[in-house]
Amino acid sequence: MQLGTRWPVGGDAPESLPEVVAYAVSTVEEELVALDVDTVTWRWTLTWLEGRPVVELDDGTVIRYNATEDSATITQPVDHEPDEFDED
Repeated sequence: MQLGTRWPVGGDAPESLPEVVAYAVSTVEEELVALDVDTVTWRWTLTWLEGRPVVELDDGTVIRYNATEDSATITQPVDHEPDEFDED
């Protein structure tokens, strides 16, 4: 079993992360800075699922690693505005 960890936005990501995942974390953080989001209290949470890292930000952003392709997928939460097609 491999334990995870938490670290603050802007802090050093764990060295155990694959390079592409660390890059994805940096990309999300750069976007938050560009949007002037207050992330002072936000933390990243690293967990290991079947030996692969899953990184989640306090806002619900999730980064998953695909070892076969050595790629990272960023999934961000979506704020949904109701429209005329939504059910009440």
